[in-house]
Amino acid sequence: MSETASSYNVPEQPGPVGEPGLRVGFSDELDQLRLQLEVMAVRVGEALNRMRTVLHTGDIEVAEAAIAADDDIDAMVVSLTERCYDLLRLQAPVASDLRFIVSVIRLLEELERIGDLSLRVVKQADMLPLDPGLFDTLSEMAAVAQGLFKTAIAAWSKQDLDLACTLATRNRVMDDHYSTLMQKILKLEGPGATQRAITAVLVGRALERIADHTVIVGERLRYMITADPAYLASEIR
Repeated sequence: MSETASSYNVPEQPGPVGEPGLRVGFSDELDQLRLQLEVMAVRVGEALNRMRTVLHTGDIEVAEAAIAADDDIDAMVVSLTERCYDLLRLQAPVASDLRFIVSVIRLLEELERIGDLSLRVVKQADMLPLDPGLFDTLSEMAAVAQGLFKTAIAAWSKQDLDLACTLATRNRVMDDHYSTLMQKILKLEGPGATQRAITAVLVGRALERIADHTVIVGERLRYMITADPAYLASEIR
């Protein structure tokens, strides 16, 4: 059976300074950490929902709400990262426990980045929505990005290796959409073409990067479950 975050129950191991009491509740601590990460993922999912609303409507009020909510995501990153460091220092975890905690630290970075990228789209609210030709492609890209994110978080929550394996393949669709977007941008002409092109590039690149970061979440889960370092290659960028 694969080692997963649900099997962290090691009360028989001594603490790092020979005090068994330091291990009491360690399994509970790891479960809480997993749940807190999932709560943060929900917040990031809400940010993506707001992003798509702004992309479709250019709603300034929704954009302002998204900008304000980003502070909560940042605060959670700081708090949970500090908690991970405390667990590493106090519990000196090994094997699957160590992979889990280190993976949480990495996932926190990826979730924060996804939130920041969604905000990059939101900050273009005064230029959205764009003309139909660009909008259709950007809308498809946003749907792909959000779908990949939901899959990545579901895979993490269920510790589902097979589901995580689908992310890299599905992300190729995003590459096709981005290529289509670039072709449309090159054909823009007339008044305001330059500004529309700049906005489309900023939004399109942000959506593409959101998808890339969700793939990293899936690859990190595959590493955490299997301990195969080959899955860490996607994090080199």
